[in-house]
Amino acid sequence: MAIQIKTLDQLKVMRRAGLLVGQTLELIRTSVKAGMTTDALDAIAEANIKRGGGTSNFKGYHGFPATICVSINDEIVHGIPGSRVINEGDIVSIDCGAIIEGWHGDAAISVGVGPMDPEDQKLMDVCEESMWRGIAAGKNGSRLSDIGYAIEQYTNSQGKYGILQEYGGHGIGTEMHQEPHVLNFGKAGNGPEIVPGLALAIEPMITRGSPKTKVLGDDWTVVSADKTRGAHFENSYAILPDGKPYVLTALDGGQAQLARLGIEISDLL
Repeated sequence: MAIQIKTLDQLKVMRRAGLLVGQTLELIRTSVKAGMTTDALDAIAEANIKRGGGTSNFKGYHGFPATICVSINDEIVHGIPGSRVINEGDIVSIDCGAIIEGWHGDAAISVGVGPMDPEDQKLMDVCEESMWRGIAAGKNGSRLSDIGYAIEQYTNSQGKYGILQEYGGHGIGTEMHQEPHVLNFGKAGNGPEIVPGLALAIEPMITRGSPKTKVLGDDWTVVSADKTRGAHFENSYAILPDGKPYVLTALDGGQAQLARLGIEISDLL
């Protein structure tokens, strides 16, 4: 399938979907606490997406039964919400998506609950920063693999982390997952050119140990093979017609984080 290029008007609708996702994740971030169940978080997300005029793009996706993915500790992605109780010291990764008028938003955060092991906190910080480094590298005129190269170089500079190989980012638009697939590692300078109208979801997933994973018996939950803890961050961004990026799922469009990295965001949205 060809890479989908969006018009400014289409990206404006994607911003509405992305903003709803960002607001939902912020609500979950401030709500999560020890003693809650993971399906309580799912209920919060479902209600907020409905209030915002969106629908979940996860629920029913290849049979997925919930509005969000909630993955704890050695679960890295695609955890199914249920009766599991969240404890102090847990890493809770939440992946959320929404559709408005046929256009998709997709983002994820990892949250530490209560006092955290400093190494777990660093894991999350490194993962989140690597995402921003990837977005900054994916500027107009660069190549797709420049994103994965930036993510890998930063992650490896911070310590010994496992970067998941089988999972990565993706194009996003009228479907949640579109071409191209975006690796979180690799050499720079390869792949399609990044051009105005391209929208990508950038989502590094790393562990404190091996990059090897396995899928649990529910056919969804991805865990680290060596049981080490993982983190997952994601934002969807686009290159606007003026050649500048805009982070569709960030509340401020990515302005603060990208300015820190020397990137100016578009003012077209």
